Amino acid sequence: MSKELIRLRNIRMAFDDEVVLNDLNLYINDKEFLTLLGPSGCGKTTTLRIIGGFTTPVSGDVLFDGVRINDVPPYRRQINTVFQKYALFPHLDVFENIAFGLRIAKVPEEEIRQRVTEMLEVVSLKGFDRRRIDQLSGGQQQRVAIARALALHPDILCFDEPTSALDPELTGEVLRVLRDLADRKTTMIIVTHEMHFARDVADRILFMDGGVVVEEGPARQLIDHPQEERTKQFLAHYSE
Repeated sequence: MSKELIRLRNIRMAFDDEVVLNDLNLYINDKEFLTLLGPSGCGKTTTLRIIGGFTTPVSGDVLFDGVRINDVPPYRRQINTVFQKYALFPHLDVFENIAFGLRIAKVPEEEIRQRVTEMLEVVSLKGFDRRRIDQLSGGQQQRVAIARALALHPDILCFDEPTSALDPELTGEVLRVLRDLADRKTTMIIVTHEMHFARDVADRILFMDGGVVVEEGPARQLIDHPQEERTKQFLAHYSE
């Protein structure tokens, strides 16, 4: 049986008295690829931010390996998040962008070189180490952001709509990297509207609406045979 890494228990979140998450419960197991689906404003990004430590819930528990981590800051969590906006440093080249977190963590220089080289190969950017960020396409920049997150060897990677700002060709570049990470059994939580990708690659899908989990199940089963009416309507809209 797979080991449980993350559990959100009875999570409630509100902004200016507007409830965003209402008694949310979910979990992710080690080496699992979990996809969050749902309409805009349903709480998917807020859920990722709570898992990553960037947002603190009003109530409820965030558990990592059975330990409550509500008050643990992002940099002390074994969780890295790749956001829609790449947040790369334009004054640093590709190598130094990937190495940034490692230098903060005071990793020895030789190990930094080894890890950066390895990550460049993982995201298919070998030979790009001294390129400037403004010399890269959007897909390449997103792959650098993924490499930077991977370099710290996190237990969990979170992705918030990693292809939303990309055209179809560049989207394919990033999805190929994510597919490779899934093949490597990297533990991942991804927010995406790439239905075919989610169906074919994710282990499990949670459909969210109104700040709660409406339906969950194995990826292919949920996409092909949704049970709840809200899930059916959402999937029908994206298959039009």
